[in-house]
Amino acid sequence: MLHWISVNQQMIYIVILMIFIGIEVIGRVPSVLHTPLMSGANAIHGVVIIGAIIVMGKAENNNYLALILGFLAVVLGTLNVVGGFVVTDRMLEMFKGKKRQNSKNQDPRTK
Repeated sequence: MLHWISVNQQMIYIVILMIFIGIEVIGRVPSVLHTPLMSGANAIHGVVIIGAIIVMGKAENNNYLALILGFLAVVLGTLNVVGGFVVTDRMLEMFKGKKRQNSKNQDPRTK
């Protein structure tokens, strides 16, 4: 294990740096852009699911690590896509609710 860490030390540093940069970028996204970005993330995770299915299909029968990781990628990617669609739908419903309330409060003489 220590040998693997020493061999891949630069890659580990890059992954840790990507995590911190991702947190900073996501934390600064305004709420107006959240829904379009969530839709884009759903599309990307759809590609991840397809890739995981292809990797599982090409894996050898006795390569349990590849099969388990592929299965986990499919399950977690599917959960992420479904959760993203649920959140996006909820946000869109919030915007629809505001429009209905505004139209009810308008003066009938202005219509």
